[in-house]
Amino acid sequence: MICLDTHALIWWLNGDRRLSASAKRKINKALKEERSIFVSSICIWEMCLLIKRGRLRLNMDLEDWLEEAERIPALVFVPVDNILSVHSSKLPGSFHKDPADRIIVALARKMKVPLITADEKIIAYQHVKTLW
Repeated sequence: MICLDTHALIWWLNGDRRLSASAKRKINKALKEERSIFVSSICIWEMCLLIKRGRLRLNMDLEDWLEEAERIPALVFVPVDNILSVHSSKLPGSFHKDPADRIIVALARKMKVPLITADEKIIAYQHVKTLW
């Protein structure tokens, strides 16, 4: 089992070359072994903001893109619930204030799985295991 950061989800599903070979292998291994690939629903919120700001373009409407993503059996979108929200506000040590990153990290910690991310701030955070 693994957890994906927003950019890892986008790059993986869009076949973007920026996804590292190692990250791609881990995702493919999870698919092959039918293990869960967790994604926080906050990632979709982030995607909406990126599209609105013109920083992300998809080759289809986001709702259609999401519908296709949801057809991947191993992909599990996890809603932001009350407990996850509380956990994101109580991350140990020092972590930056980005709410989406906090929720994504809290999800990986809650599920006790590595987080696939290229985000240097998250990679530097010693309280979550990351892969890239």
